Amino acid sequence: MARILILLLGGLVALCAGHGVFMDKLSSKKLCADEECIYTISLAKAQEDYNAPDCRFINVKKGQQIYVYSKLMKENGAGEFWAGSVYGDHQDEMGIVGYFPSNLVKEQRVYQEATKEVPTTDIDFFCE
Repeated sequence: MARILILLLGGLVALCAGHGVFMDKLSSKKLCADEECIYTISLAKAQEDYNAPDCRFINVKKGQQIYVYSKLMKENGAGEFWAGSVYGDHQDEMGIVGYFPSNLVKEQRVYQEATKEVPTTDIDFFCE
């Protein structure tokens, strides 16, 4: 019986590890260009390097361009983070979407104003 329990627990751990983890929420609300947060808000340029502290965030190098998709609303003295994707070295290459500090970048071009207040969900802070 103990062997079966150990095998089941081991399988459960492997199953959870293979599917990712839900991390703590950074904010309960975000600003987007549309209700679904699928449209690009702006194109920003990194003013300095940033090393992601965990899987919710993206690594950024000074000078890289980042497409901004949402802007987390500042809560409880926490820093302001935006969600975006680093534009790759190749013209048609998009990177992984993640968070970065808003004071790290300077917006170069605003495509649409972020006027829609949308609640964040657990999937906004999911890590694989």
